[in-house]
Amino acid sequence: MTDTQAAKARLTAQLADLEGRLQRIEADLDEPHDPDSSERAVQMEDDDSLEGQAQIIAREIASTSRALDRIAAGDYGFCVQCGEAISEGRLEARPEAALCISCAKKV
Repeated sequence: MTDTQAAKARLTAQLADLEGRLQRIEADLDEPHDPDSSERAVQMEDDDSLEGQAQIIAREIASTSRALDRIAAGDYGFCVQCGEAISEGRLEARPEAALCISCAKKV
């Protein structure tokens, strides 16, 4: 398996995991609140936290999807800003990375 194939497999698994997590959060958010006002207040606070988590996961899904698009286009492993190769270590740690370390530090 080439590095790109391994990255694609890893990103595909990561995307499936993220989508599953987002679906579970959305299901929790769809649950009706308890009619008891004190319990409802706690549930609403929990919903705020879940909504924040959902936003983070949605951004991670978008980033992972863009990385898979770069693989399909043959651009994976190159910085989208400067065009230089992204180090293997960075891609190992963050397979969805779109920026090299130098460009990421500038952002």
